[in-house]
Amino acid sequence: MQKITRLFIAALFGSIIFVTRLFVPHPIDKMLIAMDAVLLALSSLFIKKVGAIYAGAVGGALTGLWRPSLLPFSLIYALLYGLLVDAFLFLFKVNATTEGVSRNRLMAAMAVSTLLIGFLTYYASTVVPPLILRSTAMDMMVAFMGPVTGAVAGYAASYLWNTYLKNINV
Repeated sequence: MQKITRLFIAALFGSIIFVTRLFVPHPIDKMLIAMDAVLLALSSLFIKKVGAIYAGAVGGALTGLWRPSLLPFSLIYALLYGLLVDAFLFLFKVNATTEGVSRNRLMAAMAVSTLLIGFLTYYASTVVPPLILRSTAMDMMVAFMGPVTGAVAGYAASYLWNTYLKNINV
């Protein structure tokens, strides 16, 4: 029964990621990475080791099915972001317990993972195939907003976990 609950949580969070992409117009939906980061962090806290990967896979697959021409990119980027979140929560030793989660460690892990996925996706769309014109201003914006967005998402996820979710057993 626990396995079904874990898969349900990953599917729920991945579906919420997809729904935010569905109702928001194209350029603005890329700015919702904070929502993705919160959901991936919570998924990783609920499902140890691979929670963010599961939620990212669901969100990426649904987004890719909605926009079939971008299916490989949506799936790869979402899986990679989930992998980075799970890896950095492990490396920063963020442990979800009934006493709570370390806010500072979660913020740091999310800041680093969001910075890395921001750089990787930006690099993949500006340098490898020059789909977007590269500029110093955009470079600086990605370098600044990645960690800020990740830290804010880490704070939100730790607040939600420590206030409302820490006593839920999955």
